[in-house]
Amino acid sequence: MSLRRLFRGARLLDPDSGRDGVGDIIVVGGRIAAIGANISGDELGPDVEIVDVGGSCLAPGLVDMRVQLREPGAEHIESVESGSQAAAAGGVTTMVALPNTEPPVDDVSVVEFLARRAREVRLTKVHTYATATKGMAGKELTEMGLLAANGALGFTDGVKAIADALIMRRVLAYARTFDQLVIQHPEEPSLASAGEVTEGEIATRLGLAGITPAAEVIIVERDLRLVAITGARYHVAHVSTAATIEAIRRAKTDGLPVTCDTAPPYFALNETAIGDYRTFAKLSPPLRAEHDRRAVVAGLADGTIDAIASDHSPWDQDSKRLPFSSASYGIVGLETLLPLSLELYHNRHLPLIDVLRRLTIAPARILGLGVGRLAAGAPADFVIFDPDAKYRVRTDAFRSKSKNAPFDGRPVQGRVELTVVDGRTIFERAA
Repeated sequence: MSLRRLFRGARLLDPDSGRDGVGDIIVVGGRIAAIGANISGDELGPDVEIVDVGGSCLAPGLVDMRVQLREPGAEHIESVESGSQAAAAGGVTTMVALPNTEPPVDDVSVVEFLARRAREVRLTKVHTYATATKGMAGKELTEMGLLAANGALGFTDGVKAIADALIMRRVLAYARTFDQLVIQHPEEPSLASAGEVTEGEIATRLGLAGITPAAEVIIVERDLRLVAITGARYHVAHVSTAATIEAIRRAKTDGLPVTCDTAPPYFALNETAIGDYRTFAKLSPPLRAEHDRRAVVAGLADGTIDAIASDHSPWDQDSKRLPFSSASYGIVGLETLLPLSLELYHNRHLPLIDVLRRLTIAPARILGLGVGRLAAGAPADFVIFDPDAKYRVRTDAFRSKSKNAPFDGRPVQGRVELTVVDGRTIFERAA
């Protein structure tokens, strides 16, 4: 007999339809069978499981379009299983992995391996991008058509920019043939490799080499010219500067097929989080000045920035507890994605449903996935959360194998209570 559940008395929040009101959801066989106010559920029979939501928010499960899982190759840092457990605890029901594994996702066999691992783990839905160039070397294109046919959702060289303009034009033209998405890491390498933190007062005070913020917008503006030539779908990952956001805003006004995302560190922190050489705040792109942080918030508010991704980048202690110049870039983010994003709501920058839109239906549409909404017939993937629950982040309690986040002890509001995928509970917070 198929799974039958009635979730009763929730504040239903669906950014796709604009629904925001108290109601119920019936789940049958992994899909939403009915949604509305005061659904009896009598037709389901006496063995239906009734879940009293008690007025908490019920929204589509989060769709995280930028995650590093480290499997295959570095499972001791993160694996599909540990990453899925962290995602479930964070309310993420669908995530897309970057292809910078070992070996990289530039062959169908690796795409199939990750799909098999996701089926074995059976927690969150896990998809993957494939590399745009073989070995992420920036020289020879991968077989995009074959990789896409076998499940790759888009093409990117992960945390490396596709630096060569001719190669990037070929990537975009080839992707356009198959209507595939190209995702760019926006840092001009010859400029970015010269530094470690954003150029400015903090870099000077700490004696660290600075990266000009122009390194981001230079490569984005180059790519936008190539998008105008090729017509390919182009996505800029983790935008962090005012200049880049303005360039994307103009491109959208001009009708180019351009989207972008940012990550919580770029609207929740600025360069001062580096403190006295705090490597847990070392990111790529780096944390920016306060005026750039405010520009990210404004870009989210006016819709220039389409989505929020965790940019989950796990590292072990040996990779982070090093002198600043030697430490790896990146922080974990799956378990803090929702509460940090909700700061935009609590600080009155965005309505709650708009915050959720950037975490659910917006990334789902960019990726062409049929998730991220509450509607009859849709997959029963959702998160139940209390948006007002106050607590402090505890990185030692993360389910991720890695704890490299600069948010330990940070007061936040918004706690995941239950995460459901295909009607199954994959995470439930202990009472």
